Amino acid sequence: MIVRMTSAVARGLLVATLILTPALVLPGLADDSTQIVLLVALLAAVLTFTEYNSVFPSIVEFRDAAPFNRLRFASLFATVFMLSAILRGVSDPTLMTNALTSIGTIVGNAIDFPYSPVRLVVLMLPPDSTPETISFVRTAAGLAYMISLIAMTAFLVLVRILNWPSRSGAFNVWVNLPLFDPTAGGDVLERLQRDARINIALGFLLPFLVPAVVKLAADLLDPITLQNPQTLIWTISAWAFLPASIIMRGIAMGKIADMIEEKRKRTYAEAAAEGEFQPA
Repeated sequence: MIVRMTSAVARGLLVATLILTPALVLPGLADDSTQIVLLVALLAAVLTFTEYNSVFPSIVEFRDAAPFNRLRFASLFATVFMLSAILRGVSDPTLMTNALTSIGTIVGNAIDFPYSPVRLVVLMLPPDSTPETISFVRTAAGLAYMISLIAMTAFLVLVRILNWPSRSGAFNVWVNLPLFDPTAGGDVLERLQRDARINIALGFLLPFLVPAVVKLAADLLDPITLQNPQTLIWTISAWAFLPASIIMRGIAMGKIADMIEEKRKRTYAEAAAEGEFQPA
């Protein structure tokens, strides 16, 4: 119990740190904005602590199938921190911010071709955006997209080469997939395979759909500008993280479906062998 509570406290603090990162890195934020960020960070920390301190699962998937959630958290934290550092470098440049800006600029320019996700993000900016804003959004989108690709590649290596999640022991579907109801109807294997394909397809489409939706809703929502740096950071981070997270979920569910199918075949083979050698 003590180990579980300590782990839950650590996870809650890490989530709170993630939410507070832009406010801690960026200079000159308003007091009202800081108070709202503190409130959101506290709420997220409490929810995370409650989820991981509970024996029974609630909403967090793959809770006991490390390092799935750790990899997702690390990618999101790296994205938020690096984008915050780049934005801070606009007014207070350092060696680190210059290096991150250079990497983001190289990656952003490399994948800024027609109909690419980065090009669509740049096109969703208002027509009167300054060249500095366009350049920063391209740099931030390129860096965020690169981090998401690294996270997906790392998870694919864990699944295909390191045999996740079998290497962590027995996989409990109820604990790790609390939102998946095996008794909802239909074959569990077919439902898992269908959900895996849907998640992977949706993850590939989201980087293209989100900029289009934002562009269409520009008349109802405030356009993305450097006037609200935290909004810019979280928008770019969500644009890169959510599709990668959904694709990783699809890959994970596909792996679980493969494990169930393999276990079924093994069980059927053992049953057939026992029936074949059963004495008359």
